[in-house]
Amino acid sequence: MAVGGLMADDHVSRGSNGQITAAVMVTCIVAASGGLIFGYDIGISGGVTTMVPFQHKFFPSVLRKEASAKTSLYCVYDNQVLTAFTSSLYIAGLPASLVASRLATNFGRKLTIVLGGCTFLLGASINAGAQNIVMLIFGRIFLGFGVGFTNQAAPIYLSEVAPRQWRGAFTTSFEFFNGIGIVSANCINYSTTKLRWGWRLSLGLAIIPAMIMTLGALMISDSPSSLVDRGKFDQAKVSLEKVRGESDVEVELAELIKVSQAARTVATQPFITIFQRQYRPHLVMAILIPLFQQLTGVNAIAFFAPVLFQSVGFSSDSALLAAIILSLVNLVANFTSTLVVDRFGRRFLFLVGGAQMFICQVAVAIILGVTADSPGEKHISREYAILVLVLISIYAAGFGWSWGPLFFLVPSEIFPLKLRPTGQSITIALNLAITFVLSQTFLSMLCHFRYGAFLFYAAWIAIMTIFIALFLPETKGTPLDSMDVWKKHWYWHRFMPDEA
Repeated sequence: MAVGGLMADDHVSRGSNGQITAAVMVTCIVAASGGLIFGYDIGISGGVTTMVPFQHKFFPSVLRKEASAKTSLYCVYDNQVLTAFTSSLYIAGLPASLVASRLATNFGRKLTIVLGGCTFLLGASINAGAQNIVMLIFGRIFLGFGVGFTNQAAPIYLSEVAPRQWRGAFTTSFEFFNGIGIVSANCINYSTTKLRWGWRLSLGLAIIPAMIMTLGALMISDSPSSLVDRGKFDQAKVSLEKVRGESDVEVELAELIKVSQAARTVATQPFITIFQRQYRPHLVMAILIPLFQQLTGVNAIAFFAPVLFQSVGFSSDSALLAAIILSLVNLVANFTSTLVVDRFGRRFLFLVGGAQMFICQVAVAIILGVTADSPGEKHISREYAILVLVLISIYAAGFGWSWGPLFFLVPSEIFPLKLRPTGQSITIALNLAITFVLSQTFLSMLCHFRYGAFLFYAAWIAIMTIFIALFLPETKGTPLDSMDVWKKHWYWHRFMPDEA
């Protein structure tokens, strides 16, 4: 889309329209591999909690519930300590993402990613050798620190290094690697579920994606924007030459310096500056996008799939089979988003994905509501169960090419340079906080609301889709530091200063 005639934007766009070089590919793949650790943890934690040896050692009450004929399938895993095992990572990631904002600003995106990888390595080692629930949760906290650091820094790094016309594809690759991590974890869980010590192997193998990311990050340079912001102009020039594949980068470097100097004069206190009126639209998006992303009900689907597979007569490891199927669907959708996001734009994927998820959530709730008098205690027919599985897969695809990858992309590209780490840290911190609350309460909600939980999330999907249609401008192809996209919006233009 047209972005106006500011000379700075013209110069930046000229430099940032460089070709896709081998250097920019390697650099972005390394940064995007940060999604591996988050995805691996998501896949591993859900699968490990269904393993009998793991339950026997840490959560014997879950086994007693499964053995009880009086316990509804919806309520078997309604255990606050069990949910604390999952949700403790998210609450630990919250302060880590806020600290990461300062680290990314003062020491660079690269160092923050490396630090995230190291803390994740430590957490994985502790979990693999856990002897009690305290040690288990302690390890999860270190994993949370790693996720908080990485999720804050990696998407920013990607948005700053990628050529402008391919920024969406490169930044959404973070979610694609997230999907690879989930698929890998689910396959490993499926392979280790029969082993007495299989849960230790599943948790311990988390060190592999962490090592891949950490060693890779040590071999790449920091982003040119970060180097310029810290006064390292010579290193920034070398970094630009590598990622752009040419030596003529003086114009783009000069503009990065100009933008950095201008930002430094107005953002000495970024956590205060971000609340100024002219950054109101940016702040609203940084708050509502992570809130809405979790209220799509993606966690509800992840938890409900094993119960649904059991209802059609699968064996005890059917939960892991369901996870593999859904994660593969999500991965394909992530890849699809990467291919089309810079052609069709962010709004298109948000709107199509939102409509798709809404229809599926409502349909699943109706089917479960009319086919079982007491859902969770009376098995639905095989035909209806297969239909629900198809709907859940379509839902997973809708999330995979909309709110999944765009959650990382849009907040990372809408903030000006000096506020970018701060805005991203707010987005990640809120997302982790909301994920903690929903993870800690969802199993209890599912136990009491049953199929009504799907209607709850369907209502939120309708609200967020309408919000996107009305209030999110298209950012495809817009220079990172341009405010023009907000000045042209029917509502947000009133917050933009006339001289901007």
